[in-house]
Amino acid sequence: MISQPELYELILDNIYNGVLITDPQGYVIYMNKPYGDFLGMDPAAQVGRHCTQVLEHSRMHIVARTGKAEVNQTQWISGQNMVVQRIPIRKAGKIVAVYGQVMFKDAREVGDLAARLSLLQSKVEMYEQELMNLRSTRYTFDSIVGESSGIVELKENARRAAENDFSVLISGESGTGKEIFAQAIHHASARKMHPFVRINCAAIPRDLLEAELFGYTGGAFTGALPKGKPGKFELGNRGTVFLDEIGELPLQMQPKLLQVLEEKEFERVGGTKVIKSDFRLIAATNRNLEKMIEEKLFRNDLYYRLNVIPLHIPPLRERSGDIRQLARHILRQLGREAAMSTAGLSEDAEQILRAYHWPGNVRELENILERIVSSIKNETITAADFPFHMRAGQKPIAVCTGARGLKSLMEKTEKEVLINALQEAGGNKAKASQRLGIHRTHLYKKLKKHGIPDSFSGHLASLPS
Repeated sequence: MISQPELYELILDNIYNGVLITDPQGYVIYMNKPYGDFLGMDPAAQVGRHCTQVLEHSRMHIVARTGKAEVNQTQWISGQNMVVQRIPIRKAGKIVAVYGQVMFKDAREVGDLAARLSLLQSKVEMYEQELMNLRSTRYTFDSIVGESSGIVELKENARRAAENDFSVLISGESGTGKEIFAQAIHHASARKMHPFVRINCAAIPRDLLEAELFGYTGGAFTGALPKGKPGKFELGNRGTVFLDEIGELPLQMQPKLLQVLEEKEFERVGGTKVIKSDFRLIAATNRNLEKMIEEKLFRNDLYYRLNVIPLHIPPLRERSGDIRQLARHILRQLGREAAMSTAGLSEDAEQILRAYHWPGNVRELENILERIVSSIKNETITAADFPFHMRAGQKPIAVCTGARGLKSLMEKTEKEVLINALQEAGGNKAKASQRLGIHRTHLYKKLKKHGIPDSFSGHLASLPS
């Protein structure tokens, strides 16, 4: 049976680094074998000698006097610059010994270690980037284009929101880019390496919404997977859960969501085990939740829990100064995705973009530009490339009075629009419907309504007199 002192001595004699122990006056109590071998000395013969007699520039006795540890210091030993540490050993507040250890036999080893650590850090950063690319977030604050005062202020507020974990409620009309803001906040937060879990409250049947949010156990209901399934809140642990169209959340589900937000714990459908999840919630809506509260369609306590940090995205028509920049940004993206040169915008095309009221906001702008890019032959988009309903909006309309006059004018204008579209398309119904932004079946109904024959070739002479 080995004694403890013998075991300790075996350990010290078998470690890689040199060890020296002195008493408070600096006299050697112990030197391990690796240190003796390195110095070319008999360790046992050094016991009782003063540290300065054994090692040049030794500071073991000074550390005993000051009581202050010296960690990762350099010391010249046997013609080499080494990294050492000197630690005072205390008992009942009194220094009884000093422990010295050579951390690296050559200071150059520190440089080698630093180089390896730098390489490792680079690899970690690369893996982090790859992991972020695999996550569902595509957008950052750089993806939010615009220099209008409203957007600049909104981005600044969103950046501040990314620095904390409070709930965020993003409001705005459909197509304004609410999810882009949500992803940008997640990407700029400390949670960016963890999941961004999205759920559209309007897209999931009401009877399945609870199971989708909270998960379910095996056999919880007809059609349930045998092993069960985790819910969005469970999957969003340490990340961000984005509830889009929160205004469509059924009234009976709202107290359950409120409880999860307050407790950060829940049970799967059909289960009894309490699951905890550390998620950050971002919600979005295009509805007026305050009006819904008045109509008893939305709980006010849930609203106040969601609306800790409110962000309202203005519609595109209220920031017309951003439209040109947005359009060029979208065209660059389309060019990259299609591996083609970026289409330009003529002056009259930019005028149409600025004058149009954009009821579908940024989403409509993207749709229009995608449609144009997919069909144009030139590298510059002109006014003629836009759907006719956009171009017609630039022309003055004659003033009329009375319901009959208005109806007559509307029918006359619609007929002119149809004829002009057919003329520009050379009688091609598919191209004409694309220019008008309507389905071909809808176009045929309009032609029949206004007495324009299906065989209309695009020339006025082919119209019946």
